[in-house]
Amino acid sequence: MKTSSLFQRKLLAGIIGFIAVALFLGSVDLTVADDCKHRGDLDSRYCDENRDLIADTPEDSSQWLNPSTLVFSYTAVEDPSVYENVFSELIDYIAKKTGKRVKWYGPESYAAQVEAMRSGRLHISGFAAGATVYGVNLGGFHPVAMMGNKDGTFRGYKLWLITHRDSDIKTVKDLKGRTVAHVTPSSNSGNQAPRALFKNMGVVPDVDYKVIYSGKHDNSIMGVVNKDYDAAPVASTVMQRMMERGVFDKSEVRIIWESDQFPGTSYGYIYNLHPKLQKQIREAFLTFDWTGTGLAKDFGKRANTFIPVNYIQHWEVIRTIQKENNVVYSQEALKALKVKKKKKKKKK
Repeated sequence: MKTSSLFQRKLLAGIIGFIAVALFLGSVDLTVADDCKHRGDLDSRYCDENRDLIADTPEDSSQWLNPSTLVFSYTAVEDPSVYENVFSELIDYIAKKTGKRVKWYGPESYAAQVEAMRSGRLHISGFAAGATVYGVNLGGFHPVAMMGNKDGTFRGYKLWLITHRDSDIKTVKDLKGRTVAHVTPSSNSGNQAPRALFKNMGVVPDVDYKVIYSGKHDNSIMGVVNKDYDAAPVASTVMQRMMERGVFDKSEVRIIWESDQFPGTSYGYIYNLHPKLQKQIREAFLTFDWTGTGLAKDFGKRANTFIPVNYIQHWEVIRTIQKENNVVYSQEALKALKVKKKKKKKKK
């Protein structure tokens, strides 16, 4: 009996000691988390002490990523496979500058792209204008470059509200009672901007017309071409590239309204990449020669180089639009970005 009682006392003491250690470690973690004096809209895992609106690179070198293979992606606005060849020379150049193998990743959605960077599986990326803010706040994305011209002007895009050429829709107000394709919740021209701008014109999406999320700009465009949707707000640059590739005849659609110019896709890397790699990747974007490359062929009519990004300045209009739409940057918001794919109907 005495032996049993002694064993029980030791066991109880051990459990109490374990709990005390766990509580102590928990308090240490909380203290570390509370060390961040400013976070802004960033997720709780990030900190913004210098108030540049992007996540600070950790001071602790043990938290830096220095993978043998860097993963590169381009925004999920169109078929990802189309752009692997377009970016091949740039990818090779980044590999040369960093001394690393660089692998292509074609995301199926904005949400998948943000999640990949958030988890540390994606290191270098081009995020669409609206998705850039989600990437910064939820994925630790550092935007450093965007397409532009050698005189320093940036390559932007506009929101085009399109309808089929046979449609009787002539103005934004004619959308009332119709079915309109938006792209995804995070898309700027495909959702956030029309929600903010159309409201000022007396038309409220989801109230005055039915919204269906298509998942991608090209899905919205082809849905209008095929008369699946009455209209769609889309990115002008996506539609221009599709017309240039002969995906559809430009006479099939009409542009009934367009916005002022927005910044285009931003390019950059994950916040906790090794500082040396960050510097090399930024330099790779800003010194890459487009001459004779896939980028020149696909984007050359509107841009001829990469120029530096000022996230505070260049993305102010995008952040303002999202603020007007009461966007909250959280895990729940990220889940809401996912648009379920619809099975394509087979043509008879």
